[in-house]
Parts: sequence; structure tokens; C-alpha cells
Amino acid sequence: LKKSIEGSFKLSYYNEYKSYLRMSNSPKPQVDREQIYQWVKSLLNPETREQSLSELSKKRELVPDLAPLLWHSFGTMSALLQEIVAIYPLISPPQLTAQQSNSVCNALALLQCVASHQDTRGYFLQANIPLFLYPFLHTTSKQRQFEYLRLTSLGVVGALVKPDDKDVIQFLLNTEIIPLLLRIMEQGSELSKTVATFILQKILLDDHGLAYICYTYQRFQSVSQVLQTMVESLTREPSGRLLKHVVRCYLRLTDNPRAKEALVRTMPGQLKDGSILHMVKQEDSSTKKWVQHLQRNLKLDGNPQQY
Repeated sequence: LKKSIEGSFKLSYYNEYKSYLRMSNSPKPQVDREQIYQWVKSLLNPETREQSLSELSKKRELVPDLAPLLWHSFGTMSALLQEIVAIYPLISPPQLTAQQSNSVCNALALLQCVASHQDTRGYFLQANIPLFLYPFLHTTSKQRQFEYLRLTSLGVVGALVKPDDKDVIQFLLNTEIIPLLLRIMEQGSELSKTVATFILQKILLDDHGLAYICYTYQRFQSVSQVLQTMVESLTREPSGRLLKHVVRCYLRLTDNPRAKEALVRTMPGQLKDGSILHMVKQEDSSTKKWVQHLQRNLKLDGNPQQY
């Protein structure tokens, strides 16, 4: 299960996290196309679905057109959604077993494949399929099988936001994903926090996303307080990769005049004086530059704008 989750994460975030994720340099083996077709067909049969999910999840990096194949094959997407919906009753109270979590995570990995492909991403969004994942993001159980479930669900959303698609950002804002992200950023594992913060960063980098979060002081404050809590937590449990995304979120917030003025008053001291940079690796010059840029942006100008 852990190998499956980590493989899914590497596929979606290689470019964003190439500093700490490594992909194999070994030659890719040839894929038996007929076997792939058979596994896709077998997804329709509940008795063979689990094995087919496992095999397709392992081979998804080797089949460039797997996403269109899954989307356009009769009944395949319905079968994947059936696998997801079937465990809803096991979420609360938490009764999910490791085997059930493994099977659902394999289904989510295939959904991530569909979400990341340029030919199927739009269909995926129009069908509102991400909404089927939100119940998993709502979970708070610390059990490993639930943590993997949240992480793989975040991976699907992460695959959607990577290409900077305004329709994706609008969908996420309309479906109110931000409170779910903020809770994971507060309570999740380091890896879940990192992916959730990455998604929030991508939302903020969109002009509409920044305007949405800064539209009222309450929205801005909810984000600012979580970021501040994360900085305080990072001083106790350092993580350079998580800090990178936290700093990017802060830096983007300073592009809004009212948020910038509020951050002058509320910015954590560890970022104001740069003391938190001790956890940044020597070769990670980008994070250091972003912190310096953040410090320059927070210098008061002559026309402060308050909420």
C-alpha cells in the first residue's frame, strides 16, 4: 500500500518535488496492450475488479493513453466510482481495513491518471468527479489507512491544479475545498500537509483565487492563522519542503494590498527576521530568495490599506 501511495505521489508531483522525489532511471518495460485492455474490461466485474485495479495502478506510468482509455471505455468510470462510494459507510465511525483502503487508493490512482491527462481533465471536471473525494478529505482519523486515503485523494486534486487551469480553480472555490485543505494543513502528516499547502499555493497563484481568499477579512484570517500555526510547528519539526510552500503562500498574499497590510502586523517573527531559514538546505536558494522577497514586500509604504 505504501509503495502504491508513494508511486502515485511521485507521478503527480515529480516536477514540483524533484529535489526530494527520485524516479527510476531503468528502462521502461514493454507493455502488453491486450493485457491492459483485458484489465480495463475486468474492472466491470466486482469479482475481478480488485486485481485489475492493482495491475493497472502499477502500469499506469507505462501507458501514456491510459486516461482516455479509462474514460471512453464503457462503464469503467462508473466502476471506479462504485469502488469509492462503497466505503463511505466505513468512514464514520472509522472501520476501514488496510485491504479496503488499498483497493480504493488504487482506484483513486487511476482517477488521478484521468485528472492529469489533457484530453480527459475537462471531462473529469465537468462530471464533478472530484466531489466524490471530498468525504475522504473530511476524515480526521490518524490510522494509516485513512492517512493514505487522504493523501491519494489530495494527489487527484493536485493533478488537477498543476496545469494552472482557471476552470479548475473556479471549481475548487465553488465547491469550498479551502476549509478542507486548511484542516489537513493543521492536522495531517507532513506529506499530507505538503500536498495540501501546494494546492492552496496553486489556488493563491490564480488571480481569482487570491481575490476570493482576500475578499473578506474572515477568509484571509482563516488562511493566515493556519499558516502562522504551521510556521510555529516547523520550528519544532523542521521540514524544508513544507516551508517552501508556506513561504510561497505568504509571498503571494502580499500581492493583495489589504492582506499585505494585515501581514505586517501578523507575520510570524521567524519569517520577519529570517531565523527559520536554518532548516533550508544550502542548495535551496529559491526558498531563501522568496523569504527575502517577502521581507522586502512587508516594508510599510505610505498608503496602507486595511480590511
